[in-house]
Amino acid sequence: MPLAAADLDRLITAAKAARQHAYVRASHFPVGAAVLASDGRVFAGCNVENASFGLTICAERTAVVTAVAAGVSELVAAVVVTDLDEPARPCGACRQVLAEFGRAMDLVLVGRGGVLRTTTLPALLPEPFTFDDLDRAGG
Repeated sequence: MPLAAADLDRLITAAKAARQHAYVRASHFPVGAAVLASDGRVFAGCNVENASFGLTICAERTAVVTAVAAGVSELVAAVVVTDLDEPARPCGACRQVLAEFGRAMDLVLVGRGGVLRTTTLPALLPEPFTFDDLDRAGG
């Protein structure tokens, strides 16, 4: 189901606002993200870097964790905002985390000057690792 224009506007606005708070001392690459819950609520996040680079948290995962902390377990869409000419795609870890809460979600990637690229999570991560895999393994 295509993302409604009003929802897209809310997501982009929230992601851009969150991006302003990114903590990017190492990369100087601020990213903002927003996710849309199945109940219509929007949750935003920004990337938060750490001197121990492995502890850095991407904007997409920050938005998802914020949604989960508010009791959300189903996401239907996400927006990622960067200042690249060609919009950036979520990293592999973020794709996997997004899939945990919305395997079929719509993704909108926003770059410099409002350049939009619309895709879906299944297009970027067609076969995520899931709890079904653990169940088959007896876990």
